[in-house]
Amino acid sequence: MIKSMTGYGRGQAEVEGLSFAVEIKTVNHRYADVNIRSPRLLSPLESDIKKQLLAVLKRGKIDLYISQEHTAQLTTRPIVDHRVAKAYVDAFRDLQQVSGCSGEVTLEFLAAQKDVLVFQDVEFAHDKLWSCLSQAIETALIALQEMRKKEGFATQVDMKERLELLNENLIVIEQSAEKVPQEWQLKLQERLARLQVNGGDPQRVAQEIAIFADRCDISEEITRFRSHLVQFADLLQLEEPVGRQLDFLVQELNREANTMGSKSNDATLTRQVVALKSELEKIREQVQNIE
Repeated sequence: MIKSMTGYGRGQAEVEGLSFAVEIKTVNHRYADVNIRSPRLLSPLESDIKKQLLAVLKRGKIDLYISQEHTAQLTTRPIVDHRVAKAYVDAFRDLQQVSGCSGEVTLEFLAAQKDVLVFQDVEFAHDKLWSCLSQAIETALIALQEMRKKEGFATQVDMKERLELLNENLIVIEQSAEKVPQEWQLKLQERLARLQVNGGDPQRVAQEIAIFADRCDISEEITRFRSHLVQFADLLQLEEPVGRQLDFLVQELNREANTMGSKSNDATLTRQVVALKSELEKIREQVQNIE
């Protein structure tokens, strides 16, 4: 079953007092583009995070948000910067002597000064952090994949219906293309009849008809187009990511349709090719969001 590149999943895990919540959002992208927003203490784990994500998500713009739950064990703690605190005390005493003002430096006043109290990261063992975080990511990935599968199934159903329409259109185009040389022959003979009583040189007329028929022959394009449709339908049944292959096939289908249109020397046939390309464009838009 194909999967959409659009989805959302959330997961949460708690291990030995540590608790992390993870949100994963994905949208369509030509390649796998991973962006991680996390607390600073998780920076050393970014390569492990990407490895876990890319083992499951092969394509798309992937945004991962990690937050620490408030009920969890503290990952930072306040400490006193003794040098800064002493510098403030010395500065206040110097100011007191210079100004001649009286007063005392209280604990509350000193603690309120900038950089006297600073936050320091609490060190955790790598295994403990990863044990908690990987569980949260795994839960989020399961929810994300479920959403991507549901949207992918809906897309698959829609594209199968459009493939049927393309096959039906192709049959009509094939039937119309067969009639074009005969219709052109009748028109040519009618023009010659208006200009010359004898209808012109039969050999020259036959030659012109043969040249025209060869120039507007789209049988090869129809054969290749039909073959691409079969390949497209087969890819929709695979479990592996097929978005890039489908995108390539849509390009090839468009190429054949454009060639049919350029060879078309009949207004009816041209309209049918335009209708074919219209359905192809709808499929192309769907393919852009397939993993």
